[in-house]
Amino acid sequence: HVQLVESGGGSVQAGGSLRLSCAFDAYTPANVRMAWFRQAPGKEREEVARWDNGDRLTYAESVKGRFTISRDSRKNTLDLQMNSLKREDTATYYCVTSQGRCDGRWTVASNFAYWGQGTQVTVS
Repeated sequence: HVQLVESGGGSVQAGGSLRLSCAFDAYTPANVRMAWFRQAPGKEREEVARWDNGDRLTYAESVKGRFTISRDSRKNTLDLQMNSLKREDTATYYCVTSQGRCDGRWTVASNFAYWGQGTQVTVS
């Protein structure tokens, strides 16, 4: 089981900010593909931001310029800084990775296969 521990969710008024963090295994190589997804009520999950390498960051058009994804090598976290939040940003946010430790063995997947439990973000 790949453990991804998410934190930082909560309620905020429109225009406010939140910072989400996802703690991952310290062994995770620097080039491992990771991302933040979200799922709003009644909608399918969508990719919000992706981190492949320090020079390969991608964002959904709806959050570009407002959200910033980063990886903290010291804290072993994948972070998502969310500024200028809008009501349509309300969703459950998930940390996703392509590889991790399962049953004591490092496992590599070709796509996003491992998901966190999710953290709720509510913008009013």
